Amino acid sequence: MSNFFGFAVLLLFAGGTVGGMVALSQWLGPRRRGGVHDTPFESGKIPREIMRGRYSVKFFLVALLFILFDVELIFLFPWAVVFRELGLAGFYSMLIFLAVVVAGLFYSLKKGVMEWK
Repeated sequence: MSNFFGFAVLLLFAGGTVGGMVALSQWLGPRRRGGVHDTPFESGKIPREIMRGRYSVKFFLVALLFILFDVELIFLFPWAVVFRELGLAGFYSMLIFLAVVVAGLFYSLKKGVMEWK
């Protein structure tokens, strides 16, 4: 239990600091609301309409590919650290994993995820 005491103190201190800063900004900050203060600033021009445009699905597909390869690196790094102890079975299992990931990459390229039209 005493091993976590320092960590608990750190969390309480960090939470208190963040909470204190938020409370101070609300207490000491300006109170002007409404009108021009709530509109976005765009190069000195007054906005004519509220821009609630939609994002293209391609942005989300690229984000999913990024997450896929990020997770791949999460699995690849510990494997590289203990590569010698795993032996041939560990090598072949990672080879199969990488083959599946590369097949997914080629599939997404074939579907045109990276083509911006």
